[in-house]
Order: sequence, then structure tokens, then C-alpha cells
Amino acid sequence: MHIFFAAGAIPAFMTEVVTLLVAGAVIAYICYRFGLVPIVGFLVAGVIIGPNGLRLVRDQALVDAAAEVGVILLLYTIGIEFSLEKLARIKRLIFVGGGLQVGLATALTLATLAAFGVRWQAALFTGFLVALSSTAIVLKLLADKGETNTAHGQVGLGLLIFQDLAIIVMVLLIPVLSGAGGSGYEIFFALTKAGVIIAIVLLFARRLMPPMLEMVARTCSPELFLLTVIAICFGTAYLTSLAGVSLSLGAFLAGLLVSESRFSEHALSEILPLQILFSATFFVSVGMLLDVGFLINNLPLVVGSIGLVLVIKIVTTGIAVRVLNYKTQVAAASGLMLAQIGEFSFVLERAGREAGLSPAGLGAAGSQTFIASSVVLMVLTPLLMRFGSQLAGKLEANQTARSVADIEANGESETMGKDLPSLENHVIVAGYGRAARALVRVLGESRVPFIITTLSPEGANEAESEGLIVLRGDSTKQRTLELVGIARARVLVVADDEPIIAGRIASVARTLNSNLRVIIRTRYAADINSLAVTGANHVISEEQESIIKLFSEVLSDYDFTIQEIARHETSFRRDAHPPTTNIESHQAQSNLSMNHDTLSNSDDSHLKNPVDTERVIELRLTNDTAACSHVAQTRPVVPGAKGCEECLRIGDTWVHLRVCMTCGHVGCCESSKNKHALQHYTSINHPIVASLEANEDWAWCYTDKTYL
Repeated sequence: MHIFFAAGAIPAFMTEVVTLLVAGAVIAYICYRFGLVPIVGFLVAGVIIGPNGLRLVRDQALVDAAAEVGVILLLYTIGIEFSLEKLARIKRLIFVGGGLQVGLATALTLATLAAFGVRWQAALFTGFLVALSSTAIVLKLLADKGETNTAHGQVGLGLLIFQDLAIIVMVLLIPVLSGAGGSGYEIFFALTKAGVIIAIVLLFARRLMPPMLEMVARTCSPELFLLTVIAICFGTAYLTSLAGVSLSLGAFLAGLLVSESRFSEHALSEILPLQILFSATFFVSVGMLLDVGFLINNLPLVVGSIGLVLVIKIVTTGIAVRVLNYKTQVAAASGLMLAQIGEFSFVLERAGREAGLSPAGLGAAGSQTFIASSVVLMVLTPLLMRFGSQLAGKLEANQTARSVADIEANGESETMGKDLPSLENHVIVAGYGRAARALVRVLGESRVPFIITTLSPEGANEAESEGLIVLRGDSTKQRTLELVGIARARVLVVADDEPIIAGRIASVARTLNSNLRVIIRTRYAADINSLAVTGANHVISEEQESIIKLFSEVLSDYDFTIQEIARHETSFRRDAHPPTTNIESHQAQSNLSMNHDTLSNSDDSHLKNPVDTERVIELRLTNDTAACSHVAQTRPVVPGAKGCEECLRIGDTWVHLRVCMTCGHVGCCESSKNKHALQHYTSINHPIVASLEANEDWAWCYTDKTYL
């Protein structure tokens, strides 16, 4: 075998690979500049460079192979981000909801085509094609928008998983529909074999996967770890395919197994670049199937097919979702989200064509109409999903307005929350995940009043069994927050939600209580700025805090002082997220005409006695007997600006300066006309400030009204 190519020789596939990648990147970028998602750009690129366009890429088999890899990797990463525990939670959604959706869509398509005189075999085959939606596109768009864990995201995932399972039956029924054979016993045996294979994968591999990844990770070899992760993906997909299960479903199962390991995040980060590359190839390959000439010459037929598919998919999905007692807005969003035809329908159509079946029994014209309709619907999917979200929002707003009107009309506003105690100065814990459970345990031991609000039945049951106060409700809704006493609360904590949901909760809460302290915990530091502008006072990032803990531990081992470590911590927070990190005042947040760095680093030639923003201020007690209980809330801080932060923003002056010993906020004293230090205490309730004036070494507790 020749490993090296002769000088000047170019492999036969190289031209097409380069064309595919370059054209995909350029056209996707152009589409992005016009406000379209990259997926649409990849589909358009496939139309342009494909055999029915400019014919720059003609080797369809090569592209199809790369596209198949893309779908496998996409489902693998989704499985890693999911988990077997989450899958078990939506089992009813998968089997009841998914079964209803596929059955209704197939039956309605069959009935419609039969009314036009199409043979039942061809009509049923077409129903199979229409019933399937695009797992790759829908889950990719949900992941990009951070909506996988929303109500319509969970619905979409559940229905799509069942569709992938239903493909097994559909493929087995094609020989029966074409009259080529396939007994009931053969179908039953194939389904049983598939079920056994899936059970073996989930039961046995679940025990083997975590220790195996642990063993590989201990080698500290990135190459070996990546190779192992990919081997798990393709090995599991291949084994399940031997039982007739689709490769993509096998890859999803493999991802679920990896999610059980504590190295799942490491595996995801390693494989994600490959997934992005090959997924793009999949979308390009779909676009290459479209014959633009056929689309133009048969536009009425294609438009009619698209309209029929939209009606069937939206109606049947909506019915299935409503049967499961989801709200109308979730049904509407889900119906529009799953309104396209799926990538596995192309595989099914090809298998049917080889067996003598065609969409609507129209032969080659039926196949081309099916392909054209499918590609156009895929291109429209981002727009349909956006419209679905907007429609759901309007329906929800109308429903809320009607509910409020009914409550007011019936005089029920005081009785809806009658079973909840009337709390004051309490903590509202939105959600009941792992971090929230730890928080409420500490709050309970510390005798801090709190109330939990959650939509999770399991979480609510667990909290109630422990004697905790729980309201089963959606924290993004005004009514829910009002029932848990948002107007009287001191702190709202969102500890376990997705960033998008956490931001919505913060925004609603801020409108109901401008003095409320809102704390959000998130995983990545990249979410800090976007969450801060929603009204959060403090956003805690696992990623950022772990880095701070890391260098703090290292510096402490080298005998650095607390003040020096605090200075590095403050500097790190500023450098990482200068505009909005740790905004401690909603008033300051709404007036951010100048960011934190600007206040600290601006020209100070006009200032009288500018504050040293590198100096660490530490509380020194001058009277131990007067020390109050709030001293524990203080820490060494670095002043946040060279003068009063609010006065600098509005171009005003001050008399004396004070620094908050909790967050480092610099404000003017009570002798100043604006009294921003006092306003900071009133809005945020940080009790202790220290003087920043020369030759003054004292602090004051606003709450206990005592000098320290």
C-alpha cells in the first residue's frame, strides 16, 4: 500500500472534500450574516455545490458516509449530555406520547392519500416517511438555544427517541408492503432481538463503562482517552445495528452509558469538535439531494406536499402532547418544532424504492417531491421553531391574564396560597437540585427562614417528606413568586437551572422586588455577564470559583497573606468579566453607562484624594466589646472604584468615601448630598462599611448602629 503520494499528485477525493468544507464554511457565514442559523447555511451549501447545482461535488457516496458519521457523533454527544436517570423520567413521554404521535401521523397520512385513490400500501409507506422528524436538526437547534431541558425540549426529545425506535418496525414492514415477504414471526423475532440487545447494552455496559473510563483516564494520555471515547461510540452503535437498531440510536445509548461516568464532561469536550465537523457534513449532504430544477417545474405539487405535511405533523404532535396533559403553549411549540421530515426518512425512502415502493405511489416524481419537500422543511425548521416559541409566549401570556382575571373576579387571590406560611425576610430557593438541597440543609441548620418552589414532582415529594415548605410551581411565573412572598423576601437563589431559565426567573423577580438580592449559580464563566444583566446581584460560576480556589490554595502553600490572595482574587474577577461581574445593586445595574474597569482605571486628575483600587482593605476591630454579629459577613476587599461609583457615573461630587466590607462597593457618606453608601446598604443590606479617608481607621455597622 502506498502511504506517500507522488509530488504534485492529489488524491481523487481531495478536491471534493476541500470544496465541501470551504463552500460550507463560506456559505454558512454568509447566511449567518443575514441572521440565519448555520444549519440553514449548510443546507444551502449542499444545494449549490451538489450534483443538481454547480456539480462541484459529485461523489454522493463519500458525502453520505461522512454524513452518517456526523449523525452518529451528534446523537452520541446528546446521550452524554443527557443521562439514564433523565431518560427514565420521560419514559411515559417516549412510549405514550411518541407512540401516539407516530401512530396518528401515519394514520392521518394513510387516510388522506387513500381518499385520493392511492393504494393502501403506498399510502402507509408514505405515512411512515411523514411520521418521522429530524433528530439531528431539532436536537442541534435545542442545544444551541439552551432549551433541551425546557418543557417543549423534553417533549421533542421523548418523541424523537420513540421515532428512532419505530424505524426498526418500519424497515421490517417494507418487504410486507411491497409483497416481497416477511412473516409475522420474522418481525416478532427481529423486534425481540433488538430489545434484548438494547437491554444488554443498558444493563451490562452501564456497570463496565465507568470503571473502564476511569482506568483509561488514569493514563493521562489525551490520545488514548479520545480513541477510547470514539471506540465506545462506534462500537456500541455497531453492536446495536446488528440487531436492526439504527446506528444513531445505538450511538445515543452509548452516550447514555458514558454519562454515568464522572469523566463524561471530559469525554464530551474531546469529541465535540469532531461532532461539529461531521454534523455540518450531514446537513450539506441533505442539501445535495435537492433538485432545484424539479422544485421550480413542480412548484404547486411541492408546495401542496409541504402544506399537507405541516398540517399533519402539527395536528398529530399537538394532540399527542395534549393527551399527556401538557399545556397548549407546549403543544403548539412542539408541533411546529417537529413539523419537518427526518433524515431517517431518506434512508427509509431509499429502502422502499429498492423494494418497489414510492411516496404516494408516484414513482420517481414521488421520490423527488418527497426530497424537495423534506429539504425545504428542514431549511424552514429554525423559523418554525422561532414562531413556535413566540406563539407559546403569547398563549402563555393570554392564559396568565385570564387566570389573573378569574382570580380577581372570584376573590380567590388570598386563598390560593392559604396553606403557605407568611414569611418575612426569607430566602426563596427556586428549584430543588443537588446544589439547592445542600443550600437548604445549611439554611435549616442556621435557622434562616426559606421556602422552596419547584416543578419537579420527585423533588417536591422529597422536600415535603423532610418537612420542608414547598410550593409546586414555575418560578418564571409572577403568580408563583408572589405566592412565596417575593415582596417580603430578602434573597432569591437559583442554584440548579439552565442559564436561560435562571435569567427569566431573575428578570421576573427583579420587577416584583427591586431590593431583592438575586443569586444565581451556573456552570460556566461565560454565562456570568448574560445573567448579570437579567437582574442578578451575584452570579457564581463553578468554573471561575474552582480557578480561584486553585490559585488560592497554591499561594497559601507559599505563605502569601490573606490580603495578597484577596487582591489576586479581585483582580481575576475584574479581568475575567469586567462589565457586569458581581453587580451588587440593581440601581447601579440600570445605570451602567460606565463599567467597573472604567471607574477604576479612568483619569483621576480631577479627583480629590482618589482611592487606591489596588489596596486591600481589611476590617480591624477597635472595640472588641462593640463587635457585632455581622462581622462574619465581611472579608478583605479591594475598593471597586477610585471614588463614589454612582457619583462618578452621574458626574457628581462627594464629601467623604466609604467602602462596603462585603463586596468592595465605594459610596459617598451621609454628609454627602447623595448618601450612596447608605443607599447601597438599604438596597443590598450589606451592613458594614469602612472609612476610606486618610488617617481614619474605623468601620460602622448600619444594622447595629455601632462603630467597630
